[in-house]
Amino acid sequence: MTTSPNPRWSGEYADTGVFVCFEGGEGGGKSTQSRILHDRLTERGYAVRLTHEPGDTPVGKDLRRIVLSPETGELAHKTEFLLYLADKAEHVETLVRPALARGEVVITDRYVDSTLAYQGAGRALDRDELEDVSRWATGDLRPHLTVVLDLEPEAGLGRFEGRDRIEGEGLEFHQRVRRSFLDLAHRNPDHYAVIDARAPIEEIAAQIAARIEPLLGQAARSAP
Repeated sequence: MTTSPNPRWSGEYADTGVFVCFEGGEGGGKSTQSRILHDRLTERGYAVRLTHEPGDTPVGKDLRRIVLSPETGELAHKTEFLLYLADKAEHVETLVRPALARGEVVITDRYVDSTLAYQGAGRALDRDELEDVSRWATGDLRPHLTVVLDLEPEAGLGRFEGRDRIEGEGLEFHQRVRRSFLDLAHRNPDHYAVIDARAPIEEIAAQIAARIEPLLGQAARSAP
């Protein structure tokens, strides 16, 4: 594992495989761009694992239902944070790290930054404290590249009808979340790409492809 020279960003970047994360507020097209990147790299012969948080492990599915279902109702903010954290710990331990060890490109729709933005800025919990615990839970594994698809909450929240517990929060909540994502990207620009989510889908995909291309040297090809 290699580490960042910045003390606050001293986490690990896997020496095998490529870890790519899509972040941003609601309606920014994270799932769409994740799939496009997955398909593009798969067609080129790379071994690619497309995943998401919360919920892409058996345990995570139950945790996702709890944190996102409107039927859950109010949760203490620390409880909500710890539920998301349990999902991340299981996700990294059972899915992400094994895939990276095999040399795969792991593409995740949301990771630690979502917790720092939504539970830190959104819920007004201390972000430094949340970051320390989140990095512990994930073994401080950092994405080689985090793509932030930036979109004003007023536009993003209008892109779908039904809303889960988090999507149903007020506009000020989502504005704080957006500012947090942009601040996180500003702190570590070498490992982030902030892209205007209002751009055409094909243009966004091309920008992402250009940023990931230099990282592919340590990615494995699929077996013929």
